[in-house]
Amino acid sequence: MLFGNKSAAVDWLVAGLGNPGQKYANTRHNMGFLTVDLLAEEEGVKLNKVKFKSAYNILPFAGARCLVMKPQTYMNLSGEAVGEAARFYKIPPERVLIIYDDVSLPVGKLRVRPTGSAGGHNGIKSVIAHLNSQDFPRVKIGTGAPAGGGEEMIGWVTGVPSQKDREILLESFKRAIRAAECVIAHGCQRAMNDFNG
Repeated sequence: MLFGNKSAAVDWLVAGLGNPGQKYANTRHNMGFLTVDLLAEEEGVKLNKVKFKSAYNILPFAGARCLVMKPQTYMNLSGEAVGEAARFYKIPPERVLIIYDDVSLPVGKLRVRPTGSAGGHNGIKSVIAHLNSQDFPRVKIGTGAPAGGGEEMIGWVTGVPSQKDREILLESFKRAIRAAECVIAHGCQRAMNDFNG
């Protein structure tokens, strides 16, 4: 086995945020889920273990042993899953990397940040509450926003992007994986320099 003892420590926790269930599968709010699914696929594993209120697996990524997870709590309670796994493996917030959708960025644009507020994102608000810190790295994937904002926002984030946007987003998932890899291997500053357009 690659890492010897199976119960060895985990170096990083990588969580993609989203909502479980077929109804939400390809919606804008599930950019995090779709990205970590692609990451697992690239590494030849499935996120099919169930614990910490999440679907997860432990895999080698970016030279580290990473627990890659999709919280199954629904977006607003994502922190329950992330916090539980981080406590179990004693992973500090600065080694908890969150990948998620951001309506304030144009479609497909990436933004790497080492820290920050929730910026109105309920999944991140929950992660901050459960980690008791906002000092965790994140990779945001832009989904754009509806012209009207406000009430339309809920329909927008739970809506499915157009075919054209989906093609752009698929490329951005691949770039988000490379950005996450860069954060883990070289730190946030380097990832911000390389991926924040």
